[in-house]
Amino acid sequence: MSFWDVPGIKAGVVTGDAAWALLQHAKTNGYAIPAFNCTSSSTINSVLEAGAKLNRPVMIQFSEGGAAFMAGKSLPNDKGKLQASILGAVAGAHLVRAVAPAYGIPVLVHSDHCAKKLLPWFDGMLEADEAFFKAHGEPLFSSHMLDLSEEPDEENIEICKKYLTRMAPMKCILEMEIGITGGVEDGVDNSGAAKEKLYSTPEDVFAVYEGLSPISPMFTIAAAFGNVHGVYKAGNVVLKPELLQEMQDYAKSKTGKDRPLNFVF
Repeated sequence: MSFWDVPGIKAGVVTGDAAWALLQHAKTNGYAIPAFNCTSSSTINSVLEAGAKLNRPVMIQFSEGGAAFMAGKSLPNDKGKLQASILGAVAGAHLVRAVAPAYGIPVLVHSDHCAKKLLPWFDGMLEADEAFFKAHGEPLFSSHMLDLSEEPDEENIEICKKYLTRMAPMKCILEMEIGITGGVEDGVDNSGAAKEKLYSTPEDVFAVYEGLSPISPMFTIAAAFGNVHGVYKAGNVVLKPELLQEMQDYAKSKTGKDRPLNFVF
């Protein structure tokens, strides 16, 4: 079955059941939907053009810093408010919604890593989702990422539960991170992290599943298997993708379901 046969799929931004079904189609059929951080109309258009040429779905995402750049570096972006980052992400999502149908491919609109100190940005985007949902019956964004991997696991999961409870009525998808990704991205520096922190355990990941699945099935887990952002010295990174299968096997032993976890990287 082609991704075009997924119920509710269309050219343009997809959300809710259609977006989730598209992710499940990718999981079942063994392909990835690539995500690209965009900072301007030019980068948005280039991603859409590439997707159109390949006839493949894509994900356009905005980081907090990239969203502020999208709005304009001269605008205030005060700590604790992050008004430019909110404005840029929301404006970017509206732009994608306006132009994506013309490119003839399905598109998911996503926000990237949001650490605890950036939660005002997350709150602002959710307010925009809720307003859009009230007017149109779907959220503005397809999904959002909370990256609370710097916090204790229990706190990470509890905050994710709170936000997923808010997102679930809109069928907005949550991505969360458990374990840390090495390297540096958008001002978050994990380049000096202890190596053991770069690998999630099956128990860690299943605790996320236990915490979030009673709220909504629409969540994905960015589990750590030694992956890093950016530049790193040769030999410093040891990827262990086999851990992902161990996590699935552990979750299956607990739930009886085959591959119950939905991973994203």
